[in-house]
Amino acid sequence: MPEKNRPVRTLDIRAMKEAGDKIVALTAYDALFGSLVDESGADIILVGDSVNTVLCGRDTTLSATLDQMIYHGSIVRRGVRRALLTIDMPYLSYQVSIEDAKRNCGRVMKETGAEAVKLEGGRSVAPTVEALVEIGIPVMGHVGFTPQSVHAMGGHRVQGRKAGDRERIVEDAKALERAGAFSVVLELMPSDVAQSVTEAINVPTIGIGSGPHCDGQVLVLHDMLGLNDRFSAKFLKRYANLADSVRSAVKQFEADVRSGRYPDSSHTYE
Repeated sequence: MPEKNRPVRTLDIRAMKEAGDKIVALTAYDALFGSLVDESGADIILVGDSVNTVLCGRDTTLSATLDQMIYHGSIVRRGVRRALLTIDMPYLSYQVSIEDAKRNCGRVMKETGAEAVKLEGGRSVAPTVEALVEIGIPVMGHVGFTPQSVHAMGGHRVQGRKAGDRERIVEDAKALERAGAFSVVLELMPSDVAQSVTEAINVPTIGIGSGPHCDGQVLVLHDMLGLNDRFSAKFLKRYANLADSVRSAVKQFEADVRSGRYPDSSHTYE
């Protein structure tokens, strides 16, 4: 396990797999939640392009912009002192050309203070990953279900169930490892497929909806806290039910204001 009194680095994440220590990752989109997650011991904080669906009300992540990710990454940075801060690169910020990817990923690193970026895709993006690593930008990979390809995949579907899919996913992960990725997210795949990937590569796998055999797990913070209670999935475990707590608090505030109970003398300056 990385020491509690120093920042987590990519080498620490790789060492955790070697030591058999599970990796804990969560999303954050602002300084307050970044600080709370960081203080609670997460190893990786991901500023996901899921901000587009969770906070911005969009149906997919596709319309997230580079400026949007830089804004959220920079404010999360202000709350994070220990965890490895990783930023999702949005759709079309790295797929058009390697030069675009270098420029955009470099801008993210420079303007947010993050330690790494995350790219979706396997063998098709491996040359881009290699080019980024060569200029000193750590990259987290992402295979299986990749949200930026949601339409091509026919919606939010578990990957790896069809003949040949296991081998394709394993080869995608191997290509990312060869390209220099320090870890790979495995999203929405059967547990045995994720196990095959985890055993096939030497860099850590971080699962979401991919079973217990990954080297670590990641969830969207607002989902696991029950703040985003409109979203439900088999893999999601809610550790709180904060949406109901918010609704209850707002209703109590409403009742107090309408009745004149708030503000009372204890909440009024004389």
